[in-house]
Amino acid sequence: MKGKILDYKATSGQGVIAGDDGKRYDFDGSEWQSDEAATAGLFVDFVVENEQATKLYIDKTIATASSKKVAAALLAFFFGAFGVHKFYLGYNKQGVIMLLTFLFGFILLGLPSIAIGIIAFIEFILYITKTDQDFDQTYIHGQRPWF
Repeated sequence: MKGKILDYKATSGQGVIAGDDGKRYDFDGSEWQSDEAATAGLFVDFVVENEQATKLYIDKTIATASSKKVAAALLAFFFGAFGVHKFYLGYNKQGVIMLLTFLFGFILLGLPSIAIGIIAFIEFILYITKTDQDFDQTYIHGQRPWF
């Protein structure tokens, strides 16, 4: 099962994980199998035994978030008004909305096009300032299409 460490106290060696199934699981530090230290906010892969998390490993699939984050931020900066970053992240409906608003915005004196450009720039700032894990949790797994 996969989840995220909510809390871990190195002094007591005890922690809590929020599983992808919506349940919380306690774990003992002796069950930690990875070389890196356990800390709150890490995404982990684990086995559930007797309502306890065991055999914990860092979920290395999350490492791809940084490259996706940087690419999405650059697309938002350079081509954001066209919604390219939305298409890249898999938000096709929102990408079409941005593209059509930008293109048809010129009919209305360009104001909608300017607004879409501002929204794209704000999203660029949000993408670039989030940590890799926050970006992944919010935009990849969380499926949050706007701000």
